[in-house]
Amino acid sequence: MSERCIQDVARAQQHQDQLERLHRDLEACRRCPAMFGPPVHSLAVLSPVMMIGQAPGTREIEQLRPFCWTAGKTLFGWFERIGLDEAACRRLTLISAVCRCFPGKNPKGGDRVPDRDEIARCAGWWRGELALLRPRLILPIGKLAISQLMDCERLSEVVGQQWRYRPEPCPSGEGWEADIIPLPHSSGASTWFKMEPGRALLAQALELIAAHPSWRELVREHDGLG
Repeated sequence: MSERCIQDVARAQQHQDQLERLHRDLEACRRCPAMFGPPVHSLAVLSPVMMIGQAPGTREIEQLRPFCWTAGKTLFGWFERIGLDEAACRRLTLISAVCRCFPGKNPKGGDRVPDRDEIARCAGWWRGELALLRPRLILPIGKLAISQLMDCERLSEVVGQQWRYRPEPCPSGEGWEADIIPLPHSSGASTWFKMEPGRALLAQALELIAAHPSWRELVREHDGLG
């Protein structure tokens, strides 16, 4: 094995250890008194593809798995159409979220949207995952997640397109870039992706994901061709 390969393996193991440590710290987080825990995270996967949702619901808190109920069934149904079923997505991608605890119910119906302070307090978790992974493809799911990465006034202005993400350089001056392909939230309460133009824009987004080199890499790995 070459010196460079040895260094790459050592670096990957270091990042894996750091990601697992970050998740252990996340599990102990109790920063937001109005949120209901325990915090939820996916497997600690060093993947080229990272998903970012909004926040877990009651089922996710009970099962300690992101997207484990109605919204997940819809979301993983979309991904199965382009090569990765639910089990493969959970094994091969990192599934993150803007907030990691359940925000509670909105008196007017549905789940409460996390407030600005809760979003800010929780940002270090998904940003920490992002910094460790340096994924080549980021899939923000829903307007709240999309807006953490780019301007998003309307879903129809961003879904169905591919965008470039350029975070601030790290202290060493080393930078990296990724592609963003936004998706609508897969919540059962949402009708946006069930009618036009949302239906067509979702189809366009899935086509872009299917054609992306990082997604194709995971599909090949899933099919045993990687």
